[in-house]
Amino acid sequence: MKLSEILSPDCIRLDSDATSKKRVLESVSQLLADTDEELSPREVFDCLIAREKLGSTGLGQGVAIPHGRLAGLDKTIGVFLRLPKGVDFDAPDNEPVDLVFALLVPKESTEEHLQVLASIASYFNSKGSGDALRVDITPQKACELLCQADGQD
Repeated sequence: MKLSEILSPDCIRLDSDATSKKRVLESVSQLLADTDEELSPREVFDCLIAREKLGSTGLGQGVAIPHGRLAGLDKTIGVFLRLPKGVDFDAPDNEPVDLVFALLVPKESTEEHLQVLASIASYFNSKGSGDALRVDITPQKACELLCQADGQD
């Protein structure tokens, strides 16, 4: 599955005012739920929080990838938030997180889940990728940048 199939400019917020990890998870839960009328923000939040309890999804370098597998979901969905001020996300480098790519995958899609996570992580590990998202850009440009991960292996 390609990121361009699960992310659109409508699913990108470059001005989130979330000021804590909980608020970030609430914001991405609402945004994820907005993509599918069958989803409630509460069930999405509960799914993401359950995953966070297993260990932080903060990668380091200001990036977090909160994610979860949800029963009843029929497709993978992703959203992206950029925060003007970083928040503590328990990242391994103890740096605040200001770039958040949240992902929901159908419960039975374990392999797909891992592939999409690997693509996102690969993008953020490439030199300058985070910096390109931290400048004044449009949601369309952010989507184009993030979907560059489709071509990376």
